[in-house]
Amino acid sequence: MFDSLSDRLRGVLGSLTGRGRITPEDVDAAMREVRLALLEADVNFRVVKEFVARVKERAVGVEVIENVNAGQMVVKIVHEELTAILGAGDRTFRLTGSPAVIMLVGLQGSGKTTSAAKLARQIVRMGRQPLLVAADPYRPAAVDQLITLGRSIEIPVHSAPAGTPVVEIARGGIAEARRTGRDVVILDTAGRLQVDEALMAEIRGVSEVVAPCEVLLVVDAMVGQEAVPVAEAFRDAVGVTGLILTKVDGDARGGAALSISAVTGVPVKFIGVGERTDALEVFHPDRLAGRILGMGDVLTLVEKAQEAFDEKQAEKMAEKLRKNSFTLEDFLDQMQQLKKMGPIGSLLSMVPGMGGAAKEAQAAVDRGELKRTEAIIRAMTPAERRDPGILNASRRRRIANGSGTSLQEVNRLVKQFGEMQKLMRQLSGGGGKRPGIPGLPMGRR
Repeated sequence: MFDSLSDRLRGVLGSLTGRGRITPEDVDAAMREVRLALLEADVNFRVVKEFVARVKERAVGVEVIENVNAGQMVVKIVHEELTAILGAGDRTFRLTGSPAVIMLVGLQGSGKTTSAAKLARQIVRMGRQPLLVAADPYRPAAVDQLITLGRSIEIPVHSAPAGTPVVEIARGGIAEARRTGRDVVILDTAGRLQVDEALMAEIRGVSEVVAPCEVLLVVDAMVGQEAVPVAEAFRDAVGVTGLILTKVDGDARGGAALSISAVTGVPVKFIGVGERTDALEVFHPDRLAGRILGMGDVLTLVEKAQEAFDEKQAEKMAEKLRKNSFTLEDFLDQMQQLKKMGPIGSLLSMVPGMGGAAKEAQAAVDRGELKRTEAIIRAMTPAERRDPGILNASRRRRIANGSGTSLQEVNRLVKQFGEMQKLMRQLSGGGGKRPGIPGLPMGRR
């Protein structure tokens, strides 16, 4: 989402860090470019005005301008102010009550139902036992979707016959949670195509009956500035305690994500970064600010790795690398593990300074290189995966035909894997550092 904005800001701030001492005029020129970049990203103009004013006020101070690392200090100031914009409000996620009740509200199409399943999975990681409640009696498809999602993540779903009042569905869900020992209830409430009083009255009625500990407004980040008045309307009507921003991995310019908390005072608590039920992240404003400015987000990368990789398996793989016994079978396993962490471009963007490489790697995935690599390995016999040295011309032709790829692609993969094994032999023999995470596309370089 923030690719264009990130590129612009990195370019502007990079020009400052590359010149040592800077003048107030340098800061003014840079802030004009930053202002344009933020406005083009659809950030609220009041937020942009205040942001630029605060950065300029801090950046033209004597301790900055006369410092030999003034450019780096300006980048630090921009990071801190960007974090302040993103981090407005209290982002504490509270699960109080027996059971704790969470209401998801929002317009139709914002992603409430999918977010309900994602949030349920997130709550399971916290050691709790959630129950999903299909509290949208107007759209049978929404009920069916929630039931399907609940089944896929092994979390029960409470529903009621069509026409049942929403308040009764909510009451029934809480009673079911108490009966089955579930300690968190997630209400997937009905939406509308636009904000209207009937919707607000219905949500207020449910809120009064169930007394939720959290009322989370689900907002589609792709809608841009239109998200701000929607958030203000829900905030004023039902006391929204937090936001879930969906489709943050999309192609929108990012203005809603940067503006909505600063304008409404409602904190972003979670962000949706993909379609899968595990693609929900706790929102950390400092980490997102770091990603936007190209500083990376190592903490989130580590957390994703801890979730995706089995500790014993990781130790076993490290031992194979040390002993230089890493095979194509292991390579395939690592590719599967890496997939669980999310898109490769997104992962590499969390590594400081890897913005360009992230785009290149994602482009390789989009071209299908990772799938072709996987298909080639799967077309091999177990013996061939363990020892690619036995791959003669006829075997390679068979693998190419079986994987739907070309002989040249098979040869390239085998050659590159051989080069990787040589490198590992050299490093293991010389005590050097181990190569990076295996599993990235081995296609074009």
